[in-house]
Amino acid sequence: MIKTYRKTTTIKAEQFDGSNEMADKYRIKYDEAFMGSFGIETPEGWIEIKACDWIATGIDGEHWPIADDVFRKTYAKLPVIPRVWADTIEEYKANHYRLSEIFTERDWNYGGQELIARAWLDGYQVEADNV
Repeated sequence: MIKTYRKTTTIKAEQFDGSNEMADKYRIKYDEAFMGSFGIETPEGWIEIKACDWIATGIDGEHWPIADDVFRKTYAKLPVIPRVWADTIEEYKANHYRLSEIFTERDWNYGGQELIARAWLDGYQVEADNV
């Protein structure tokens, strides 16, 4: 019986622009062996990568290419939340509160509740401080 699974971790990814800077950063090579295209070293060996493909970085620092259309269907950006919300989430998690308790203790508008729930479940990025 086929079962449905979801990914349980976040990844870091950057879209390859074909620049020398990115080629150097990810040790991407332009080589005739890749039929006049770029290649990136992965744990499985060298794989072709094109400008506009995404370079994903795994938990051990390994890299692999993902075609742009596949990346956009598979991954979504993490929500960006204010530092105070991030601190609240971390405080509640550290004290073993349930997600529902964050909504009974604080006065969140509906849009805020949805964003907090996504951040709690999927992870988040913290807004840059305005200095």
